[in-house]
Amino acid sequence: MVSKTVLKQILASNQKDIERYNIVSRELPSDDFPRRVFIGVRRAGKSFMLYQKMQQMLSCGHGWDEMLYLNFEDDRLTGFTNDDFEQILECHAEMYGRRPMLFLDEVQNVEGWEKFARRMADAKYDIWITGSNAKMLSSEIMSTLGGRYLSTEVYPYSFLEFLGVKGIVADENSLLGTEPRAQMLRAYSEYLQWGGLPESVGLSVKRDYLTSTFQKIYLGDIVSRNKISNPNILRLLLKKLAESVKQPVSYNRLSSILSSVSGKISMPTVSKYIEYCESAWLLLRLRNVSAPFADKEMSCKYYFVDNGVLNLFLINGETSLLENLVALSLFRKYGHDHDNERVFFYNDNVEVDFYVPEDGLAIQASYSISHSDVTYGREVEALKKLPKVLTCRRRIILTYDESDIVTDEFGTIEVKPLWKWLLE
Repeated sequence: MVSKTVLKQILASNQKDIERYNIVSRELPSDDFPRRVFIGVRRAGKSFMLYQKMQQMLSCGHGWDEMLYLNFEDDRLTGFTNDDFEQILECHAEMYGRRPMLFLDEVQNVEGWEKFARRMADAKYDIWITGSNAKMLSSEIMSTLGGRYLSTEVYPYSFLEFLGVKGIVADENSLLGTEPRAQMLRAYSEYLQWGGLPESVGLSVKRDYLTSTFQKIYLGDIVSRNKISNPNILRLLLKKLAESVKQPVSYNRLSSILSSVSGKISMPTVSKYIEYCESAWLLLRLRNVSAPFADKEMSCKYYFVDNGVLNLFLINGETSLLENLVALSLFRKYGHDHDNERVFFYNDNVEVDFYVPEDGLAIQASYSISHSDVTYGREVEALKKLPKVLTCRRRIILTYDESDIVTDEFGTIEVKPLWKWLLE
């Protein structure tokens, strides 16, 4: 139980902190639906989106008597339980005498939070919630919330947001100039290598920050939360998945590889560890659109939620980083729920890196196709064959900096730099 005196002190100090934050504006939900759950990996900027909303309300003439904000990773809230939720409403009522809009940050740290969230929805409160655990949206919890909330996935900065934070204008006219174009390309190289976690953008040396962030996700959100007794096996699994980012990998193969270096590791253990990483939003799964059901679940491709985190595991990993960035951009656009039935890869005699059925979009990711006839043939021929089995309205090969147009009986295949596609 946290005392009312402490809760009131926390509420008051949070208000001053939020007013002082220099927020980089991101796209908030455009509709007026009053109850939201923002989910995503740690430090992707979920809290900043709550701050942005509160600052917008303040700038429009609303006051703190209309808003209540708590961060449940605040060490002053140690010991906060589901029973204390009612106390925060009582504290706000005693301080202001008004009904507030609720902003609850990292609420998954409180066991049973979803019961309070449902009760507040039934009472017609406006409420925005953030959480880093994908299990917040498990079928059981969403059943408890009963359709009362909409979920919004929050990813690290897109390339356009990344450029905006750096003050780089990347419209068509600006990029005609030599220096603006060079500035944009330097930012592109940085973004490809080190990703877009918001707090890392302004750092000249990013590796220490990214290592710290990974350790917090790895040790806090995965090892500690799931009581993993041998974290070294999990680290080896993540290293192998990072090295395998470009190709499908099965539970059976992972189990065999890990068993060869760490003693017997069962397939169920591998499956469970990957699920833990997905729940923490560290890994994002991609399924084969052409595979039967069992293979869809057992042999998938896995991507990391940020290029900077992936880069911690790689040496000379430019091709893996490029493909990982394409995956993140597609997930950001089309969404990535637990089943992810919107973005796939295709692997049946030929392999296509990404396929989006609703748009008939097929994408190959290759750092370069101009320096190898083998690479050129592999990437182009797969896209030439795919329209014979799946609807393809647009086919693209994304490279680091190459452009071309390939024509065939089904139309054109665009070869273009990744940065151009990211700015579309």
